[in-house]
Amino acid sequence: VNKQKLREKDDNIALKFVEIFRKLHFDLSFTDALFHMPKFATMFKSFLNNKEKLFDLATTLVNENCSAVILKKLPEKLGDPGKFLISCDFLELVECLALVDLGASINLMPLSIWEKLSPPELTSMQMILELAKRSTTRPAGIAEDVFVKVGKFQFLTDFVVVDYVVDPRVPLIQRRPFLRTGRALIDVYGEELTLRVDDEAITFKVVQTSKYSYND
Repeated sequence: VNKQKLREKDDNIALKFVEIFRKLHFDLSFTDALFHMPKFATMFKSFLNNKEKLFDLATTLVNENCSAVILKKLPEKLGDPGKFLISCDFLELVECLALVDLGASINLMPLSIWEKLSPPELTSMQMILELAKRSTTRPAGIAEDVFVKVGKFQFLTDFVVVDYVVDPRVPLIQRRPFLRTGRALIDVYGEELTLRVDDEAITFKVVQTSKYSYND
């Protein structure tokens, strides 16, 4: 019983001490408080003496990608403009379209189109073409110096003639040699392809030519 009374007395004294402690108020500035805390005063003094190093630590380099995102310098993301096609014409054929392809070094013509041109004999060649699904085919030969009319321009073009099934409206594939001959400028953003001869030029727009192709 005595122990319980002593415990209750101690609890009451502790509660009174807490109440007194809560009522204590010190009107002390932050600077004065630092003087009464030597460890913290030493730390802040060290910061002030090395403020230049502190600023160096606060500067963090970011790479170009992060910088572009932060500064909002990324360009607008755009979609696929579609195929780049040009209109070609032969004396013996009606107008047809050619797919522009920068991915290879040879111009392609299907054998069925070549036979309609009443051409001279093909030049034999030792070549095997690998197609999209890893199948291979051997070209019938190469057609040299074929006159191709594109708008008001005429170009001499070499075609590798291959027996393959094509879109009847887009039978030809014109690649890097032809594009270089025509001094081609391809504006993917503007969806335009321009061919140039001397000081003259002709421009094809993807929107105008893609509607003629119905076979993807």
